[in-house]
Parts: sequence; structure tokens; C-alpha cells
Amino acid sequence: MGALPKRKVSRHRRGNRRQHLALTAPTLVTCPKCGNLMRAHIACKTCGTYKGRQVITVAKETSDNR
Repeated sequence: MGALPKRKVSRHRRGNRRQHLALTAPTLVTCPKCGNLMRAHIACKTCGTYKGRQVITVAKETSDNR
């Protein structure tokens, strides 16, 4: 026979072993240019700037109801 547990592992002990697997929410900061929330150390999705420079071009949204 293979290795078998001697007794049941409690929910508390099992949870303590899995503490590092918990998910955390990403850190959000406000963009200094447009003021929207953005992830830290990532280019802003609404205006396309990072560290005061334009790094990506963002297409303007059109409000065309067709």
C-alpha cells in the first residue's frame, strides 16, 4: 500500500496550508493626466500615458447610435 494519512486533516489546518493561494485585488491608482483609476505601473487604458509620456494611441469613442 502507498502512503496514507494517519488521521483526518482539519479544515483549519488545511486552510493554514493554503493561505498563500488567496487572490488579492489589484492596486489601483488615479491617473495624473485623466484622473481615471488605473493599475499601478501599467499604462493608462483611457488616455494611453505612462510616466508622463504618451506610449499607446487610444481611439476616441464615438457615440453613433446606428
